[in-house]
Amino acid sequence: MDFFSYDVVLNLITLTILEIILGIDNLIFIAIAVHKLPDNLRKKARIFGLSMALVIRVVMLCTLSFIMSLTKPVIELLSLSLSWKDILLIAGGLFLIVKSGIEIFNDTFGAKHDEKSEDIKIKDSLVAAIVQISVIDFVFSFDSIITAVGVTHNLPNNIQIMIIAIVISMIVMLLASEHISRFLSTYPSLKIIALAFIFMIGVILLADGFNLHIAKGYLYFALFFTLGVEALNIISGKRKYK
Repeated sequence: MDFFSYDVVLNLITLTILEIILGIDNLIFIAIAVHKLPDNLRKKARIFGLSMALVIRVVMLCTLSFIMSLTKPVIELLSLSLSWKDILLIAGGLFLIVKSGIEIFNDTFGAKHDEKSEDIKIKDSLVAAIVQISVIDFVFSFDSIITAVGVTHNLPNNIQIMIIAIVISMIVMLLASEHISRFLSTYPSLKIIALAFIFMIGVILLADGFNLHIAKGYLYFALFFTLGVEALNIISGKRKYK
């Protein structure tokens, strides 16, 4: 296959951009999951999380026929048909809703932590972050792979194009992950916005699992609009402080 043909290059660029956009959810979740870890462990956890996401996506691509079979209905309940993919989306959505809800509550109303047994807490947090990242990487990979298949299904050797696009998008996200984590640490209000975003992603996944499709464009618009307003508040606050 000619990798420099117009169709291949255009689809590669399109798919890479889509993978980066779809990966924003995953990236924000990873930043939230590693937020409580010490600085020396955050980078390792982020690299692990994105590496895990890359491995999961490549493995899914290599077992594409099995992945696509997960969209066949396995549960029929009245007028509702659920596939394994739907069940995973429902479970993933509930996980995100509960996780983000608990984090928002703890950040808003939670008591201060005791500094006793801090080493144990750090180890527990690291293990918990790794488990959470692994679970959510698996859930988020479905959207990524299904989008990749939809974009490249008419091209020969589309598996190679999808793998290249996913690798490029993961490199971009790896470079951006540290900056996102730093922003969330520096500006706590941005962490609440990110958690609210994760909560809404959970709602969308839950709705998708029940075949109630909500366009993510509305959510992304609301996120960037809210971030823009908060950025203006931060700039205004700094100017007043000076």
